[in-house]
Amino acid sequence: MDRLTLEEGTFAVKYARAVIENYLAGKDITPVKYPKKFDEPRGVFVTLHTYPERALRGCIGIPEPVMPLIEALKEAAISAAVKDPRFPPVTLEEMDNIVVEVSVLTPPKLIEVEDPLEYLDKIKIGRDGLIIEYGMYRGLLLPQVPVEQGWDVAEYLSNLCLKASLPPDAWLKYPVKIYSFQAQIFEEVSPRGPVVEKSLID
Repeated sequence: MDRLTLEEGTFAVKYARAVIENYLAGKDITPVKYPKKFDEPRGVFVTLHTYPERALRGCIGIPEPVMPLIEALKEAAISAAVKDPRFPPVTLEEMDNIVVEVSVLTPPKLIEVEDPLEYLDKIKIGRDGLIIEYGMYRGLLLPQVPVEQGWDVAEYLSNLCLKASLPPDAWLKYPVKIYSFQAQIFEEVSPRGPVVEKSLID
């Protein structure tokens, strides 16, 4: 699956912001010319942080490549702004003090293990985002989360379980399925400012 260039990543972030601001202003987003890669089905997450504090303000996405990236981006952007149940809806005025981040995902792949302790060697902090499934329970953490929180792999797995409303040791004790994916992450340096590609591994 082709990686996005910085120019394409910049488009993704600016488009996500335009979608949110138009939605909050009660306007439709007008069709725009977009790069050909955005016709490909891709998973994508949109994350909003306050600026300059960088406190989380909303994060929602579509993990699986079930629709063209341009459509998934629009849906994720609106959802991150107004449908994240952890936060009140973002207001148009707030967007002056919010930075937009877009994570474009690779398709999730099942991590196959015979012993759960193998997860500790197969998962790499700064590379892998994770999805856990157990019956009706499901949780996802983007690859930037353990880096930002300073977790090791065991802490990452425990917090992934908690995200799915499972006990923190479920990855060791339950027959869970864990999938990994990677992400290209593009973010605004400041509200409406330049866009950079974020590297998680030094």
